Amino acid sequence: MAAAPDASPLLLGIECGGTRTVAIGARSLPDGSFDEGTRHESGPCNLRLVSDAELEARFRSIAEIFPNPAGIGVGMAGVRDLPDIHRVQSVLARVWQGTPAEVDHDLESALAAADLELPDSGRHRVILLSGTGSCCYGRSPSGRTAKVGGWGHLLGDRGSAYDVAHRALRAAAHHLDHSGVWTRFGQRALRLTEGNAPNDLIAWMQSASKTDVARLTPEVFAAADEGDPVARKVLTETVAILAEDAVACSRKLGSNRHGTDIVLAGSVVLRQPAFSRRIALAIRRQLPRSTTRPLTHESAWGAVVMARRAASRQPASHPAPDSSSSQTRASQTKPVQDPIPASRSLSPTEQSHPGSMNLDRLPVAKAIDLMLSEDARIPAVIAAHRAAITRLILRVERAFRSGGRLIYVGAGTSGRLGVLDASECPPTFKTPPESVQGIIAGGVHALHSAVEGAEDDSDAGAAALAARGIGPNDVVLGIAASGRTPFVWGALHEARRRKAFTALLCFNPHLQIRRKDPPDLLLALETGPEILTGSTRLKAGTATKLVLNLVTTLAMVRLGKVIGNLMVDLNPSNVKLRDRAARIVIELTGASRAEAEKAIAHSNGSVKDAVAALGRRRSSPRTR
Repeated sequence: MAAAPDASPLLLGIECGGTRTVAIGARSLPDGSFDEGTRHESGPCNLRLVSDAELEARFRSIAEIFPNPAGIGVGMAGVRDLPDIHRVQSVLARVWQGTPAEVDHDLESALAAADLELPDSGRHRVILLSGTGSCCYGRSPSGRTAKVGGWGHLLGDRGSAYDVAHRALRAAAHHLDHSGVWTRFGQRALRLTEGNAPNDLIAWMQSASKTDVARLTPEVFAAADEGDPVARKVLTETVAILAEDAVACSRKLGSNRHGTDIVLAGSVVLRQPAFSRRIALAIRRQLPRSTTRPLTHESAWGAVVMARRAASRQPASHPAPDSSSSQTRASQTKPVQDPIPASRSLSPTEQSHPGSMNLDRLPVAKAIDLMLSEDARIPAVIAAHRAAITRLILRVERAFRSGGRLIYVGAGTSGRLGVLDASECPPTFKTPPESVQGIIAGGVHALHSAVEGAEDDSDAGAAALAARGIGPNDVVLGIAASGRTPFVWGALHEARRRKAFTALLCFNPHLQIRRKDPPDLLLALETGPEILTGSTRLKAGTATKLVLNLVTTLAMVRLGKVIGNLMVDLNPSNVKLRDRAARIVIELTGASRAEAEKAIAHSNGSVKDAVAALGRRRSSPRTR
């Protein structure tokens, strides 16, 4: 590569992996290539294993060398979805203020590096990565993406350095048990881990990191070269695993008469040419029109390509990962197209309340009165939608009777309230935990902390529904104060596609929902502006809790889980609930305390069965 003119802006590509971070600062040449650039290497930076403070420290160390790039591209291990991308972009914005940046997973940067080497031939292109971890990622000429693997070393990473070494250790232990012979690889592993006997590997594995285990992989290859049959078998299996994943990734992209270019990346395949040739042969047996070649450009050069796109403010030449993302692997969910309805005017939940303009100056007693007077309006607002809520309750009852489920979907406060109501059903009504489920944007972490950008990912909402196996017997209730949360609408669209009954609870009567794709039931309650502008944990949150209480409580009543106003299907799982169960049996049957407790014990904790058994001997004092 030649030197670039000084006028050409500096582009910064950063490749963050589980073993190291590589940053390259380079300038574009007139022919579209780059100059030789400046390379800087530092320690590992997998997004799933670093805090924001650690990530910022890593970027600041790079900024000392490359302080003023015109664009930044980041390919990072551990980036899975839009919230991850937003998280990295937020840190980048603190370090390089105002610099445009493009962020994606490290497979995308590897694929961009392969694009530097291969002409646009109309063929599928697949990166087969086998380093500390492993994954396949591909793109079709039309821009469709597909992913196989990338589940991490505990669930997957088949064919990775970690997987090879781990399987070799297990195979060596198995061989020792059955033959009394400690393999050549086992001997090498003991030397590297400074162990004296095979049993020492037990304690070593308990404290070893993923990288520690992966470092044993060169010893597997060396032992195989020395004739170790166990090591050779492990490598033969690995060839089949990696070829199988590459073929699966290509096929997920769809048929292509031009064939597929497989590009090998990662230390396991790039440092073992003979091993790579075996993989290529195995792939070609299944994909005759495939070609296989090593990635000669370092993956960080793909991040430089991403930086050039960011600097020119041009979008990537392909869509963001859809069915390949970690959130959609459970089912090949199609990306949701423009699922967000418009609003004729600003949602009332975002408007300013005229009565609280001086909230910061009100005496506490008057502020209390103001908030309570606003809350007092909520029951009448809900009652005005009695018919729609009745329809929803009956539909939920029908779902339960047919083996279906009620699924709440929300973000922020709305999502937390859904999860709360779902979690209270098993102890209150003795329902299976799967009967009522809550899905919150950002996952379990979002229950106690904000997950930036999670609510904006409509594809993630669709993927969450697909992963739960939603079907025609289910009811999906989206909860969104403004009615416009992308995560919720992505879930509702996927639920409708799967023929589930869908409903939306919101507090914006101004929504303009497209006729062709509305939910089956819309509850748009007018609770008005919040006392604290935009804080929907207040009136909107209170109204949400009341509506959810109505839905699950009355659906359970209709299922026979209540006699009178008593919970006869509660789960007596602690002292308080066991006492309540006994009191319910006593009240409904007139039995003594001892008789009630004995009947409950004989009924395996079922209050309803205990009442039925004792009811045959005496009537309830309520009916005398």
